Amino acid sequence: QVQLVESGGGLVQPGGSLRLSCAASGSSFTINAMDWHRQAPGKQRELVAGITSGGSPNYADSGKGRFTISIDNSKKTVYLQMNSLKPEDTAVYYCSADLQVRRALGSTARQTYWGQGTQVTVSS
Repeated sequence: QVQLVESGGGLVQPGGSLRLSCAASGSSFTINAMDWHRQAPGKQRELVAGITSGGSPNYADSGKGRFTISIDNSKKTVYLQMNSLKPEDTAVYYCSADLQVRRALGSTARQTYWGQGTQVTVSS
């Protein structure tokens, strides 16, 4: 079994910063890519940023210039540095991981896992 554990959410004032972390643990696997998504009340979940194991990032327009995604493959952890936060950034932030999971007899299977989410609230 693979687990993703997010941390770093909280309450921050507009213009402030937060750094989210998501650590993957469990069965033997290699990382293809890891993403951050968010879901605000009454809205659909949306992609915020993603990064490949090789370190190539991509960002949704909402976070360009303010958010930075990074990955530490040795720690199997992805980070999201969020600066200049706005009230509209308020949401539950979820981590997802696209993994190659080792199965019996040396085979692997590509699977996606999700974390439990961490609340980010931007308010004065």
